[in-house]
Amino acid sequence: MQNNVLILDFGSQYTQLIARRVRELNIYCEIHPFHKIPENVSEFKAVILSGSPFSVRAEDAPHPDLSKIRGKVPMLAVCYGAQYLAHFHGGKVEPSETREYGRANLSVIKDAEMLFDDITENSQVWMSHSDTIKELPKNGVRLASTHDVLNAAYRIDGEETYAIQFHPEVYHSTDGKQLLENFLVKISKVEQEWTPEAFVDMTVADLKQQIGNEKVVLGLSGGVDSTVAAVLLNKAIGDNLYCIFVNNGLLRKNEFDSVLDQYKDMGLNVKGVDSSARFLDALKGISDPEEKRKKIGNTFIEVFDDEAHEITGVTFLAQGTIYPDVIESISVNGPSATIKSHHNVGGLPDFMKLKIVEPLRMLFKDEVRRVGAEMGIDPELLGRHPFPGPGLAIRILGDITAEKVRVLQEVDHIFIQGLKDWMLYDKVWQAGAILLPVSSVGVMGDERTYEKVVALRAVESTDGMTADWVDLPHEFLQKTSNTIINRVKGVNRVVYDISSKPPATIEWE
Repeated sequence: MQNNVLILDFGSQYTQLIARRVRELNIYCEIHPFHKIPENVSEFKAVILSGSPFSVRAEDAPHPDLSKIRGKVPMLAVCYGAQYLAHFHGGKVEPSETREYGRANLSVIKDAEMLFDDITENSQVWMSHSDTIKELPKNGVRLASTHDVLNAAYRIDGEETYAIQFHPEVYHSTDGKQLLENFLVKISKVEQEWTPEAFVDMTVADLKQQIGNEKVVLGLSGGVDSTVAAVLLNKAIGDNLYCIFVNNGLLRKNEFDSVLDQYKDMGLNVKGVDSSARFLDALKGISDPEEKRKKIGNTFIEVFDDEAHEITGVTFLAQGTIYPDVIESISVNGPSATIKSHHNVGGLPDFMKLKIVEPLRMLFKDEVRRVGAEMGIDPELLGRHPFPGPGLAIRILGDITAEKVRVLQEVDHIFIQGLKDWMLYDKVWQAGAILLPVSSVGVMGDERTYEKVVALRAVESTDGMTADWVDLPHEFLQKTSNTIINRVKGVNRVVYDISSKPPATIEWE
């Protein structure tokens, strides 16, 4: 990929957000851990250093060798990066007298500095640090200050190295996108060529070269990622793509048939396989969330392997892996196996003997949708909410039974259909119902009941990395609750989850 930008990750919670902001400028970028700087770093057009939870003064602070970057490739150091350049190159970093966190305003901006083109004094920025830069590094030139932070931005004289103490990538930095554009386009001369159309053309060409005339098998889920991956592969290799849609018995109500119907007019070679009984049998008596995921994953591989063997000459397995999954697997802190165990990033059991192809592995979720739209995929399909790989198994807290699945499918169907009927579905990133492992006392007619409790969950997000609960209309929640309790036998209480991520996750397991 030409004209790309390297982001070195020091473990900041905002690193992915930097990448997303860069991509929004139609510029391709990659995230690499700070301790794994690519050999070809000189070929990148610009480098951005991320923030970090570490202090540069700590013994275990990230300490990369930047000698191949400094003065050779334009560099923007953000927060920890700015402190790192100061601390190890002749400046001084000390603990802040007060923790500098939250909104601040640029009170001074040096005139005629390209990094701050079209950014005026009093521009709001977001601070998040406990140390502060007391003295600039050798040849440092102050560019901006806030009321509490003297050295809010600086550059190194004689080289295209810039540093900022605030976070331009977050929403609260009102001119953050402008600053990134100034650095990448005006200073680094990066061309803005990363578009859905360019991605489709490039990826189809690469897939043709990678796969040739060999056969590929792909597990469709009905979700956005696997669907867009399938259409891309179909463009590249046509009838050599074999799609398998497995019903694990944990899908939404009627989803197996409705998804197969959606695929009929897309020119894809799709086979539906109903393995509900096999999955439910494998899950019998298992309550631990991680064990559920492993059982589902292993059973899926067995079913998929059986089906793949029905097709002669298959050599590739395609996966709808997207960039957040890839980043998670190579993160500074290592792969988060517990959180992401159902994401199979680059790994397969040895017995399958298939090579992996992942056409979406460098895209964020919103980019996947834009690529899908570029290829003419139905907007309704592209607008589908994300759905967990293990399906309703991780929305049924405790052990799994066919009856519990039936109850949750009915509750989920009422909730999701209600969101659509009230024109709320497209305003929500992800929604679903959770069957709790508790029963509560209720009254129906003149009788006391002791039945299940369900929780409804609806969140808004951009890519699922952070999320906030949606303040759905009270009238809608009231009607939905009444409908669920009146129609779904076995449920007598409905609650609404108002937790954000972090600290909660989107799913309950």
